[in-house]
Amino acid sequence: MSDNRFKDHLGRPIVAVTGMGVITSLGQGLKDNWAALTSGTSGIHKITRFPTDGLSTRICGTVDFIDIPAPNSVERSYAFARETTIEALAQAGLSGDFDGPLFLAAPPIEPEWVDRFALADRAPPAEREADAYDRFLTAMRERPDPAFLEAVQFGSISERLADRFGTRGLPVTLSTACASGATAIQLGVEAIRQGRTDRALVAATDGSVSAEALIRFSLLSALSTQNDPPEKASKPFSKDRDGFVIAEGAATLVLESLESAIARGAKVLGVVKGLGEKADSFHRTRSSPDGGPAIATIRAALEDAGMTGADIGYVNAHGTSTPENDKMEYGSMLAVFGDRLKEIPLSSNKSMIGHTLTAAGAVEAVFSLQTMLTGTLPPTINYNNPDPTIELDVVPNVKRDAQVSAVISNSFGFGGQNASLVLTAEPA
Repeated sequence: MSDNRFKDHLGRPIVAVTGMGVITSLGQGLKDNWAALTSGTSGIHKITRFPTDGLSTRICGTVDFIDIPAPNSVERSYAFARETTIEALAQAGLSGDFDGPLFLAAPPIEPEWVDRFALADRAPPAEREADAYDRFLTAMRERPDPAFLEAVQFGSISERLADRFGTRGLPVTLSTACASGATAIQLGVEAIRQGRTDRALVAATDGSVSAEALIRFSLLSALSTQNDPPEKASKPFSKDRDGFVIAEGAATLVLESLESAIARGAKVLGVVKGLGEKADSFHRTRSSPDGGPAIATIRAALEDAGMTGADIGYVNAHGTSTPENDKMEYGSMLAVFGDRLKEIPLSSNKSMIGHTLTAAGAVEAVFSLQTMLTGTLPPTINYNNPDPTIELDVVPNVKRDAQVSAVISNSFGFGGQNASLVLTAEPA
């Protein structure tokens, strides 16, 4: 006979979080990040990784304090995820082989331009008039380059993590734009709910800030150009917001069935109560202005959790600081919460850490859980010029003490990727 204490309202295993690790531009580790986040400190700074002469955006939230063997996106992303996973497993009290599946959100990988030019130069003279693909094959056949190959393989990050931490089965690597971290959590939760495993390791990482990435987002008019001072550029829901600040980071969560966690005496940090995701086919980068898919996503998460909008005490907003996305998110939440929205505190971590892209959904899930654990709401900084068309309690500029037991964390990404998580402090 099954114990109903460990089942949710639909008879599925309750999924607990027993370990968390995080890295952002604010620092390494949950303790340092939380102290900086709740004090209103910004991690945004001038770019030093590459020249920015002539660029309209010259600021970022890169992580430049982790040692990596080679300066490319794969090595950075792997190093970030490795460190956050070490932290999460330690908090969960797990050592040795993890013995559960790995779900990793990782950035799409492309070789940086300097590496592409170097590879082209290696092709024999007779091949230099051939198309790029043939030149690539010729160069690699004549002089194999394992380091270059590792740097451009999308799945190599998860393979290395799987080897390092002893996960079970084929590691899953996914990329659903800015919703990737939340999507990875959803896959881990579903694996446990379906009875395929008692535990899952979920990581999301992004070390992909490069000159090319910056230029691409700039061409989409997505980035802030308010470069001076850097720490004032990200201002979600403010009238003078002009774009997001590109950033890096990572987060890892250890997910377990509540029954498994209790059986081994683990401390339960929180529960992933509900999941919602809906596609938005409006545009390749823009969200549907009417917010329809985002509304459906939030409602789906609440329904999955067996809850209503009245049960939510705090929202960790997607809050990118772009004119269009902030307006869409506000309209979506207004449609779900109605007049009560003005009473629900909401904040955007991106005002301090920037937009960590692939990692954002998991980083913000960690901060959402920490909000409930500590009874502290992190602020939305740089909120000095409110947008009169967006009426929200954004916890402006200064943290607030408040005990909340249920949080929604939103992730609305490019390409129509929308995901929302309902996180609670208690299993019930």
